[in-house]
Order: sequence, then C-alpha cells, then structure tokens
Amino acid sequence: MQQHFEPIKEDNKTTLGKGVSLEVRGGKKGTAIQYDYGREIKRVDLSDTPAKRIFIVDLVEYGVNQTKLAKVLNISRQTIHNYVERKEIYGLEGLINSYHVAPDTNLQQQRKDNKSKLPTGNINQKLAKLRNKKRIEAEKAEKGKTVQPTLPFMIEKDKKAKTISHKEQPFTEIHSWQSSRYAGVFVYIIYLFSQLRLLTLLGEYFGNSYKIFMVFIMMVSRNIRSLEQLKNVYKREAGLIVGLGRIPSKPKAWEWFYRAAHLNVAQKVLDDLFRYQIRSGLVGVHFLFTDGHLLPYTGKEKVHCGYNTQRGIPFPGQTNMVTCDATGRIVDFDIQEGTGDLRGHISTLSDRWSDDMSKKVIHVFDREGYGADFFYGLREKGVCFVTWDKYVNHGKLAQIPDEQFSGELELNGKKYRYFEQIKEFNVTKNEGVKETFSLRHLILWNIETNRRTAGLAYTADYEISTKDCMLGILNRWGASENTFKHLKDKHPFHYHPGFKLIKSEKQDVANPILKELKALVAKIKKHITWLKVKFIDTKPVFNKDGSERKNSIHVNLKMKISEEEVILKQTREDVKKEPERVNTSDLEDYCERKRINNEGKKLFDLITSCVWNAQKEMVNWIRPHWKLENEIVDLFYAITECHGWIRSTKEEVRVRLEPLEQPSRRSAQEQLCRKLTFLAARLPNGKQMIIEVGQAPK
Repeated sequence: MQQHFEPIKEDNKTTLGKGVSLEVRGGKKGTAIQYDYGREIKRVDLSDTPAKRIFIVDLVEYGVNQTKLAKVLNISRQTIHNYVERKEIYGLEGLINSYHVAPDTNLQQQRKDNKSKLPTGNINQKLAKLRNKKRIEAEKAEKGKTVQPTLPFMIEKDKKAKTISHKEQPFTEIHSWQSSRYAGVFVYIIYLFSQLRLLTLLGEYFGNSYKIFMVFIMMVSRNIRSLEQLKNVYKREAGLIVGLGRIPSKPKAWEWFYRAAHLNVAQKVLDDLFRYQIRSGLVGVHFLFTDGHLLPYTGKEKVHCGYNTQRGIPFPGQTNMVTCDATGRIVDFDIQEGTGDLRGHISTLSDRWSDDMSKKVIHVFDREGYGADFFYGLREKGVCFVTWDKYVNHGKLAQIPDEQFSGELELNGKKYRYFEQIKEFNVTKNEGVKETFSLRHLILWNIETNRRTAGLAYTADYEISTKDCMLGILNRWGASENTFKHLKDKHPFHYHPGFKLIKSEKQDVANPILKELKALVAKIKKHITWLKVKFIDTKPVFNKDGSERKNSIHVNLKMKISEEEVILKQTREDVKKEPERVNTSDLEDYCERKRINNEGKKLFDLITSCVWNAQKEMVNWIRPHWKLENEIVDLFYAITECHGWIRSTKEEVRVRLEPLEQPSRRSAQEQLCRKLTFLAARLPNGKQMIIEVGQAPK
C-alpha cells in the first residue's frame, strides 16, 4: 500500500528532512527559499528552468524526502526522477538541455539529435557582451541612488576613530605566484574581513597597530600556542598569507602586542564586535548557554583560585564565563577572578544586551546558578531561563506513573518522555517578609537508561512549549561543554599573552571562625542525635517509694540532651553574628592576592572567538556538499591545513589551494572556495580576495 507523507509545516516552511526546510513564494513561477536548520542559505527563481532543475537535483542528492519535495513544488514524483536520471547519465548538460534517456543512446548521439536546440557561435564572446551590457545598465540605474550602508560599529560614529595608513594596509606587496604551507588560513581571512568586517573594526580602534591581530589569526587558526612558538613558523610563507609580507621576530611581535595592549580598549572592541554579531544575525539569540571554564595560572604569585572540575580540586587561576548560542557560536565572554560569579554574569548579560536582543531570549545554565533568591531576581526582571533542578528526590520521581509522561522527544538518537508541573519557592525580602513564587517544573524520563530527573523554567508570558524548554536544557552540554572541549583541542584557548599582575581588590577570605562554628553546630547536632537514640533505648529506674532515681542513665541522658541543646542554640546565635567573609588587608604578615590583568588575554580571545565562529559558519556551508556528519569538522580543518600558492596584483589577492586527494572531499573543498570567493570580499585598497582549488601554477 502506498504511503502518503504530509509535509510538516512551520509557518510557511515545509520540512523535507535532513534539517532542510523549503518555502515557496509566488507559486510555480515564484521563488523557492531553502533553509538549513531554520537558517536561510539559498534562493532560487523557479521561472529559471535550468536553475530550478539543478536546485531540485541538489536537494535529492543531499537526501531530502522526494515525495515531500514534489508536493511543495507542485510537480510530479516522476519529473524529479527524470531530472536525477539525466544528471547521472549525461551530467549537467543533459539536465539543462532535457536530453532523452534511452538504452540505445549516448551523450554524442544526444548532442547530434539536439543540435538545433543548442547554442552556436563563440559562447565566451556572447557572455562577455551580455555582461558588459548588464554592467552598463546597472551603472545607469545606480546613478543618483544612495548605496545601502552596512551595519556600523559604534567606533565608526566616534570622531576619535583611527585609520590604517595606505602603506601599512595588508597585502600591499605585489608579487607573482609563491608557495606557502599556510595557504588554507586564507579561508578564515576572507570570512573575517567580509562577514565580520574585522579589518574595519581593528583599524578604527588600533590604526597601524592592527598587525599583531594578523599574527594572532595565524596562531589561532594553526594552533600555535604562544608567540615564542612562532620561531617554528616559516615566516615568509606565513607572512604572505596574512598580508604582512613576513611574520616578525619575537621581539618585534612583543613590541606590536604591547603597543596594542597599552591602548586599553580591549573591552570596548569586544563589546562592539559582540553587538555587531548580534545585530547582524551572525549568532543565535533564542537560547543562550552560559558556563564557566577554568583558565589555570602556574606562576609564582598568589592569586585567587578557580575550580578544576576534571580533577575536583581548587586551582590557581581565573574563570572564563562564556555565553554560546545553540550551535556553539560564542556570543559573549567575561574573564573573572577565582571561581567567578555565574549568577552575576547572567544578570549583567541580560542588562547589557537588552536593547539588541529580543525579550524572548532564554538563558540556560547548570546547577551552579541554582537558588531561590537568584530565580526570584531574574523573574522580577522578566528574564527567561531554563536550568536543572538541583535537589531532586529520585525516589519520588520513580513512583510517578509512566502514563503521566505525556510528551515525547528524540535527541541524538535517545528517546525521552516528559511532562510539566509547578514547583513553588519561598524567598525572604529585606523586610523579613516571605514571598512565594512558582516556576515550571519539567520532569524528564530517559527511556534508554530508565533514569528520571527534573528541570526548572521561567518563560514569563511567552508561549514557549515544554518540549522547547526540554530541548534547551538537553542541548546545554553540546552547546556549552562540547564547545570548549573542541576549542581547547583545536585552538590555543588557554594562552594568555603578556601576564601582568596587580593588587586585587578582593582581599577577603571565607571567615575561618564562621567555618569552625558551623562545624561545631554539625558536631553538636550529631551528638544530640546519638544521645536521643541512646535515650530511647533506656528505661527510667524508680526507687522503692515510686520516685525516679536521679542518678540513673535515663535521667543523665535527659540532662545531657538539655545541656547540648542549650549549647547548640548559643552556637547558632554566634553563627548569625559572624560575617561570611573577612577582609585580610589589615592583617600583619599576610600575603596579599594579585589580580591578573586581562587586557592581553581579551585581545587574543577576540581573535579566538572570531575564528571559532567562522569555523562554525563555514562548516554549515560545507554540510550540503558532504554527507558524513561525523567527518565534516575534520574535513574543514583539512581544508584550512592545505598547502598552496598566493599571488598579489594591483586588482586582486588570489590564493590557490592544493586539491584534496579524495574526489568527494575535493568537491566540498571547491564548493567552499567558490562560496568564499563570491562573497566579493575587498580590502581597503580595492583588491578583491579570491580563493580557488587547482594544480601548481606554471
């Protein structure tokens, strides 16, 4: 029996499988818009028959559901089959020219049969005339019209903005083809200059001091973990690719670094970049995943300690509070002393970007942020959030009937069931008044492991389904933890150039007296419990006249319990009087703690975050051309590791990569290079940036 599939519609989009959605506007002769996981990647004019046929075949080769595709395009399933068959037998020529598929014919015969339909004459000359005609028409149409401005950085509105002098601009040197082991790095440079406008940003903040950031791009993209390791780099070959002509020596590189760091504008540059990414849609802002990651310090000075979760011990260093979107792109980060303040970072984050983000942003964080006071504060500010429930009674969850889990979802090959209820919290205000508020309590059941747990959510008045909340919290590990696992492996995430230590403003420590008193309270409570257990096992002893003996074990235990309870009450009063932390700056013979200056670290991490986000986006560009999902990231890094050649003329900077050996990998490599080239990236001196795949130039 033939099955009929009803396409799943999201607004006007139709889901075709493999993360692909299609939207058709204007009917059969209108426009088809392709979305990849909700993000628009292609538009096709359906009135252009060759383009439409190629578009359909590409979707089929990607693995979408052909029945759904036929239904949304209002064509027959047989038509799609014919397109695919022509492409397989005759290539694009047969697909475009509608060659007839028959067992007794070949490509030469089809060309002969369709000779009258095929174009004649010199095709190159005709195309050149057509391009020239279109260019003249476009120039006439553009006269008198204003150019659509690009989204500006905040520094562009400042009269104090710097500029890069003509002589100091990148890629000013003109040279013929020269080989380079680092040609693949040019993939990043085209993306950063065109999509992030990184050169514009750096030029207006640093002027001619931008050069150190070109060195940082080389370091981050090739996992060079310190400026000292540049001694292992072929300086001329690397310098050509990043537009400097030659990578500087170590003393010169440090001179460039300190010249940029002494401007003290790192945080302003980061804020400007993050704002640009948010406003231009380069990062997602529906789910924001925030987590802290240790930046270890191994020097001799005394600094605050972070926490090493892998080793389970405190460790000298800082905590990098990083916020990512659902795909792992870095949205914002803040380097804090010691263990950091996750709650404070989330509150500050929601305030900082309130004008640039939708109010429907959902913050996702782990159990470190759990707390009724914190939840109440976010709720009062209208900040939506999802987190794990910290104190879960697994025994009670196990007693919940299976039928109560009404919702179902599947993620990463695992099946889950869930339902929602309400959980109430109590919070004490400053006046000592208790207030009760409620949060959404999400109960989750992992079918495969038969484990149950719970999460919490606050979504204000926004219609956010239970399933979306569950997906958000289940994706926390992949979006946040995995980001840093891969980032640390592929790029120098822990590198901190230019350590400078100054006196920390935080010279307070946990009150040791308070710690002792709390330990004493626990000890007394434990002793009272032991006395009560023993008291229950004893019986009162009476004298001959019927009165209870005063020196019996029963009476002595009763008196000891009373005495211990008095001591416990007094100790608890002492605990309330003691402050949580005490300042140690006034103490004698106390070694003060230092604070690490993060100016250099922020400048380096500016490039690290840009390169990481570029990698995420370009992997998405490769995805339609590579079917093995578990190999796609390695394929991208293989492309960036390619050797090649570079040529710089007055009109262009052209890089040619060595082709990858496997044909399918080479095809994906070529598609990525075409995509980057057609971004039409240009340098301030007018040179176009081009990247291609091919053999060694002669």
